[in-house]
Amino acid sequence: MKLLTLDTSTDACSCALSVDGAIGEQSVIAPRQHTTLILPMIDQLLAEAGLKPTQLDGIAFGRGPGSFTGLRIACGITQGIAFAADIPVAPISSLATLAQAAYLDNNIAQVLAAIDARMNEIYFGRYHIDEKGIMQPVSAEMVCTPLSIDLPTTAGWYGIGSGWVIYAQELTTRLGDKILGYQGEKYPQARAMIPLAQAAFAAGQIVSAENASPVYLRNRVVCLNVA
Repeated sequence: MKLLTLDTSTDACSCALSVDGAIGEQSVIAPRQHTTLILPMIDQLLAEAGLKPTQLDGIAFGRGPGSFTGLRIACGITQGIAFAADIPVAPISSLATLAQAAYLDNNIAQVLAAIDARMNEIYFGRYHIDEKGIMQPVSAEMVCTPLSIDLPTTAGWYGIGSGWVIYAQELTTRLGDKILGYQGEKYPQARAMIPLAQAAFAAGQIVSAENASPVYLRNRVVCLNVA
C-alpha cells in the first residue's frame, strides 16, 4: 500500500510516506509555520519515492483534537490532494497517534494521552493496545481540566503528550498509583499514524475528500452543555 500521512494538530508539523512497508518521514517543530512548510515537505517525500499523488492508495490526516488552525490546515491540504488524485481519506485521532507512538517507541500497552488545550484544559483519551498492535480507545476523547479526567479503574498506565508538561502535578495527583510515568515532550507525528491509518483502511473506516473534517472537542462539549 502507498499511503501518505500528515499531522499539523500541534506545534509539530509532520508527514510520512509508507510504500509497501518502506517509510520516509519529514518532521519539524515549527509553531505557526505549518501553512508554509507542509506542502514542500509532502512534495519532497513524494519526489524521493518517485511517486505522484495519483499513485497513492490513500491519505490520512490528524483530524484532532488539537490547534483549531492546525486542524484546518491538515484537513484542507488532505482534501486538496485527495480530491485531485481521487483517493480516499482516513481521519485519524491525534490522541490515538500519540498513544501509538508510546507503543512503537517503548512497547507501552496502556496510555493516557493528553494535549494542552489552553484555557487550563487538556484534550484527553485512554488507549490500550490490541492483539494486532493497534491502539484502541477505551474511553471517549474529552476536553476537561486535569483534575476532572476520566479515571482508569486499573493501574499500569503511562502518560504522553504536551498536557503532561504543563499539568504533570495535577494529573499525577488525580491518578495516584495508577500512573507508571509520563513523557511530556512528545507531539503527534505522522510516522506513528501509519499503523492506525493502515488499520482504518483495512476496516473501511475511510471517507471521500469532501467528507473529511476536523474534530473540535471543545465545540462539541459546548454544544452538549447548551442542549
